[in-house]
Amino acid sequence: MKILITGAGGFVGQYLARELLKDPENKLILTDITVFSTPPSSIHPENAICIQADLVKEPQAVLIEKMDAVYVLHGIMSSGAEANLDLGLKVNVDATRHLLDCIRKKGWHTRFIYGSSIAVYGRPFPQKITEDVYPTPEGSYGSEKVICETLINDYTRRGYIDGFAIRLPGVIIRTGAPTQAASSFLSGIIREPLAGKKCVVPTKDRSKTFWVCSINDIVLNLVYILGLPSDVLPLHRRVLNAPGMVVTIQEMRDTLAKVAGQEMLDYIEEVEDTTFADLVQSWPCNFDVSLASGVGLSVRETFGQAVEEYVRSL
Repeated sequence: MKILITGAGGFVGQYLARELLKDPENKLILTDITVFSTPPSSIHPENAICIQADLVKEPQAVLIEKMDAVYVLHGIMSSGAEANLDLGLKVNVDATRHLLDCIRKKGWHTRFIYGSSIAVYGRPFPQKITEDVYPTPEGSYGSEKVICETLINDYTRRGYIDGFAIRLPGVIIRTGAPTQAASSFLSGIIREPLAGKKCVVPTKDRSKTFWVCSINDIVLNLVYILGLPSDVLPLHRRVLNAPGMVVTIQEMRDTLAKVAGQEMLDYIEEVEDTTFADLVQSWPCNFDVSLASGVGLSVRETFGQAVEEYVRSL
């Protein structure tokens, strides 16, 4: 298959590209706005082309041949989108819309897989959140995701693309430096102590729950959607809430101590951030993912297994 991945220099993009490059039949176009390279340890790196491009200004630059599938993973994360509305709209909405329009005008009817977010939901939360719950985002990032989901629904209904949007939980354990995501500390609470660095957790409430998923499960579900029959969802309702797991800050601390030693907890500093506290309350964690499970998406790793694998990777 010929597959385009946007945001390919990012964390999820790199893992997804590496997974897809296990298949010698896949030919990848990888694009990002910054300089990046093919993921290290890829089995077939010769099957990937890296293109640095601004999708707002030149989306056609990455559509150099007919694509069987497109993964849209680029974006300005939650805190960044909230701090700069214009930039968030440009990157999170305009770049995606321009890409959709290029594909529409070429008449490719491409499988279009969009990485959305649980940030589309806002309070008050029902007892269980399903895809039937109306999105009421409490931040610009979630609002921008809803806009793109709506476009994907409409373009699929019209027959321009064969689209799916998957609302991702918090992805763990992210490698590298902290990101602009407000949820960055969910990886930092494991990542930073293991690197001998301090992690500031912006709440002292260790019972607070979060909806997360390991990077391996995220990638395997994204790949699974590549072959999902188009008729599993109505043409005008193409959104799935990705399976995940609930974890508390206390459970994250306990897992870190169990896997790497009690002394790792000394690197964690908990502060009460009133601004952050309100943001945290807008993150749902009570999901019913029976629709996604019914079409074959799943969670295979526990939080402990995700941490153990991250430690092994170091």
